[in-house]
Amino acid sequence: MAEDPITGGCLCGAIRYVARTRPTISMICHCRSCRRAAGSPAVAWLTFAARDVEIVRGTPHAFHSSPPVTRTFCAGCGTPLTYVSAARPEEIDVTTASLDRPERFPPTYHAWRGDGIDWARFADDLPTYVRSSTEE
Repeated sequence: MAEDPITGGCLCGAIRYVARTRPTISMICHCRSCRRAAGSPAVAWLTFAARDVEIVRGTPHAFHSSPPVTRTFCAGCGTPLTYVSAARPEEIDVTTASLDRPERFPPTYHAWRGDGIDWARFADDLPTYVRSSTEE
């Protein structure tokens, strides 16, 4: 039996997407930019090959949150959807909570904890990195 497709979208349903492969990374980011973009103490992300994620309904609005980064979100309801960095254009990060079944992809580590809010603590034993997992 084939695995269920990986699908998701925004709160209002205007934007829908599908991923054709499993993610290569599942993590929680605590950086200031992600926190501000989502209005949340942290954001869970999944990383996919960009060619394997397709928007199948609607057109997300793009915002350049810093020179190398483009984030997308639904202009109708505000749901944060994706993150693409010019430093790694072959990858796309998708907000885990925008999936129809986010429980399928639990995070494997915390990144940018050095930027995190002190009162935001997670009751898990996941590895934690002060910056990104590749910088330590």
